[in-house]
Amino acid sequence: VMEKTMLEKFETVRTTLTLPADLIKRSQHFVDEGFIPSRNALIIAALEQYLLELERQEIDRQFEAVADDEAYQTMNEQLAESFAESDWDALVENEIE
Repeated sequence: VMEKTMLEKFETVRTTLTLPADLIKRSQHFVDEGFIPSRNALIIAALEQYLLELERQEIDRQFEAVADDEAYQTMNEQLAESFAESDWDALVENEIE
């Protein structure tokens, strides 16, 4: 019931997987004990977590590339300089309060 509700929220596509026998056996324990509603739900959750991690790593790689980009660094320094006076004024005003 939980799995059906979960899947109704998303457009789904039926696919076939070939999994190592050990993964089937290990996952079956958690299905049998009621920790997860089905192996399908486990695969969805595991794939979602793995993809989120890959996406996070991709974002980190993009930030690393920007950190080494001289044009970005120059623009960032110019932007910081253009706001330096207003930043200082805000700091002083905050200290007075």
